[in-house]
Amino acid sequence: MAGEKPNFNIIFVGHVDHGKSTAIGRLLYESGLFSEQELTKMRDVAEKLGKKGFEFAFVMDRLKEERERGLTIDLAYRKIITKKYQVTIIDAPGHRDFVKNMITGTSQADAAILVVAVQHGVMAQTKEHVWLCRTMGVEQIAVLINQMDTVNYSQEKYNKVLEDVKNLLKMTGYKVEKINFIPASAYYGDNITKKSENLKWYNGPTLLEQFDLFEPPKKPVDMPLRMPIENVYTITGVGTVPVGKILTGKMKPGDKVIILPARTGKGIVGEVKTIEMHHEQLKEAIAGDNVGVNIRGVGKQDIARGDVIALETEAPPVAEEFLAQIIVINHPTVIAPGYQPVLHVHTAQVPVRFLELVKKIDPKTGSVLQEKPDFLKKGDVAIVKLKPMKPLVIETQQKNPYMSRFAIRDMGQTVAAGVCIEVIPKKL
Repeated sequence: MAGEKPNFNIIFVGHVDHGKSTAIGRLLYESGLFSEQELTKMRDVAEKLGKKGFEFAFVMDRLKEERERGLTIDLAYRKIITKKYQVTIIDAPGHRDFVKNMITGTSQADAAILVVAVQHGVMAQTKEHVWLCRTMGVEQIAVLINQMDTVNYSQEKYNKVLEDVKNLLKMTGYKVEKINFIPASAYYGDNITKKSENLKWYNGPTLLEQFDLFEPPKKPVDMPLRMPIENVYTITGVGTVPVGKILTGKMKPGDKVIILPARTGKGIVGEVKTIEMHHEQLKEAIAGDNVGVNIRGVGKQDIARGDVIALETEAPPVAEEFLAQIIVINHPTVIAPGYQPVLHVHTAQVPVRFLELVKKIDPKTGSVLQEKPDFLKKGDVAIVKLKPMKPLVIETQQKNPYMSRFAIRDMGQTVAAGVCIEVIPKKL
C-alpha cells in the first residue's frame, strides 16, 4: 500500500446537457481507460438511439447504470491516476444523484468542476449546484467553459460567460482570483488532456492539469474520532463488524468506544478488538479510511446504519433539537413550521420536524431579511430549528464540519441542504 498516491474526489456539476458526462468520457478515453473499439461501439449505440454525439456521455452513463444495478466495475473506470493523485470522479447527472452523492459522505467531494456551456451561460442548475457546493463545504472549484466549438472558439463569447460565472461564484462566497476558467470542447477534446490549437489565446491549464492544481484535502486526524456506520455485518469467526468511513480522528485496537445513539438511544460501550481494511488488519486507522471494526461487547442487534462510533471520552451529542442554516433548493410549495421531511446526515436518515423558522437571510450579504417568517420557498436561505423524530447524532459546523452538513429530502427529491450551527443535546 505504501507509495500510493492520495485519494482525491472530484465532483462534476452544472446544468443538464452542458457536457458533464461528455467531459468525463473524453477524459477517460484520452487517459487510455477505455478503447477505441469501445468508443466505436458507443458511437453506434448513440446513433441508433438518435443521440449522435453522445458517445462519450454514454461511457459514463453505461457505468452509472451498472453502478445502479450494483455490479462492480473495474476500478480503473472511475479512477484516474494523475501525477499527484488517485482521482475518483463523481458524475452528478441530475440534482437527485448529486445531492445523494454529496451527502452519503462516502463521496465527500474534495473539489468540484463546474461545467458551463458557452452558448447558454449560467442557468438555473448552475446556480443551484454552486450553492450546494458552497453549503456542503466544497472549498475548491474550477470552471470548464465547454462547447467552445459551437461559437468557433471565440474569446469574446468566452469572456462574456466568464464574467457571469465569476459574479455567481463571488455571490456565493468563492474567491474568484483563485479559480481557473478553462475554455474547452469536451466533444472534440480541446483542452481536456491536451492544449488546443483552437484556443491559442488561452494559456492556463487543461482539465487534466487542473486536477493536480487542487490542494490535497487536509486529513482531519487531530479531531475527535467519528465513524458513522454504513453497514453492519456478521462475519463467521469474528462476530459483529460495523463498516464505514472514519470521517475524523483515529482509532486503534484497545480503544474504549461508544456507539451512539444505538438501539437504546443512549449509546452502547465497547472495546475495539480488530480493525480491517482491504482484508488487512491495521494497527491504526485514520480519517479517510474505509474500515470494518470488531468491537467487544457489541452485538448486531444493538447497532445500525447511521450510528456513530466515537471514543468514550469524546462522545458527540445526541440531539434533542438543533439550529441549522439551510437553503431551500426545490420545494413545490412552501415550508412552514410543522413540516416533516427526512434528514440525511453522514450515514443517518431520520425524519425531522421543522419547529421554528427563526430568520430569513440574504444570501449575498448574510444580513437578516426577516425575523420569524411564516414560510420559506425555493431559493430562500434561513436559520431554522429542527427536531429529529428519532435519536440522531449531529454536530455543529464549528465543532466538526464533517458531521454537520445535511440534506433534507421529501417526495423523492432534495428539498433543502444545510449545516448545523447549534445543538440542544438530549439528557441521556
